[in-house]
Amino acid sequence: MERCDVLVVGGGLVGCAAAWHLAAAGASVTLVDAADFGLGASGQNAGSLHFQIERRFLEQGDALARQAEQTIALSRMAIEDWRGLEAALDADLHVVMDGGFMVAETAEQVTMLERKVEREIREGLRMRLLDGDEARRIAPYLSPSILAAGYAADEGHADSRAIVPAYAAAARRAGARLIGRTRLDRLQRVGGGFEAGAGDLSIRAGQLLVAAGAWTPHICAMANLHAPLYPVALLMNVTERSRTLEVPHLVQHVGRRLSMKQTGAGNILIGGGWPSRLARTADGGFDPGVRPELIGDSLAGNLRAAIDTVPAVAGLNLIRSWTGVTAVSADQLPVVGEVPRLPGFWIAGGGSAFTLGPTFARLVAQAIGGTPAPELDFVSPARFEHLNSFMG
Repeated sequence: MERCDVLVVGGGLVGCAAAWHLAAAGASVTLVDAADFGLGASGQNAGSLHFQIERRFLEQGDALARQAEQTIALSRMAIEDWRGLEAALDADLHVVMDGGFMVAETAEQVTMLERKVEREIREGLRMRLLDGDEARRIAPYLSPSILAAGYAADEGHADSRAIVPAYAAAARRAGARLIGRTRLDRLQRVGGGFEAGAGDLSIRAGQLLVAAGAWTPHICAMANLHAPLYPVALLMNVTERSRTLEVPHLVQHVGRRLSMKQTGAGNILIGGGWPSRLARTADGGFDPGVRPELIGDSLAGNLRAAIDTVPAVAGLNLIRSWTGVTAVSADQLPVVGEVPRLPGFWIAGGGSAFTLGPTFARLVAQAIGGTPAPELDFVSPARFEHLNSFMG
């Protein structure tokens, strides 16, 4: 029986980062992942560092938009975390933070954008509202159809394929034990801690952090808990390298599903939340372990939005499209913190886990170590505690 202070389940960005912070603070840490590290959503997303309130909150009405305002405090912290991350990890993560636009093409979208920027400025985010001509003076690649844009000076992007290996290496240097390709088959409360295992491997830990993305509900079920996270399948695309088109900013759209940025090699990454189709298990459930099916209408809609926003993209060849699975909560906000009915059992997952992931990991590791992190109160699993009131 192995023993550790904290067992982390999930080897993505948040899991590896939390393991690093915990080990660096002196805790004995073991991390277990069913596959190789970073193969899930952490390594399949497009690497956007988006600090403006996301369109998915705005399209659900004012109530959810007001709720999303609370994420701005975390975004301000995330900006500082990302700016220092390459030095802290001693790794090249291709972090570029040259600013980002959220554009509008219609009068209705301009009104939505104005209200969004007002909220963001009120909450302390560095934002400017630009008319179309002002936006094109900074970003001449934008379409003449763009009427206005919210400009966030700190937005940008990073290489999603580099971040998890860098965190994993830092965690190992700090003394954490990372175990890949090991799927837990048991987990239970034992005394004041937890006992987990996979085959011949048995681990007893004082505390447990589940950061397993779309697999988090399955891990929590082993401990007789409901986790309010649901798998969703998304689409990403990349064009050939461009020698003439330069897009140094993150580009999003307030009324259409779109995110765009350019890699250091010149490729244009295009995404923004267009759905793919989740695979099914034999009994009809969703299977996040199988690559989702690409939906043709999503591909066409995503590329149409990209071309309408940056017309020069139409001259580039699409070289690859891929799908991936992430997890969202019932209220779209992340779920990060200790489960009230099971002290020592922590969850970290949900939306924006790339942009906000380094900050989630740092704060939850701080809380596990005994120093409260009140910044996480509004994303605590406690808001879904009623789901577990009948779980015995």
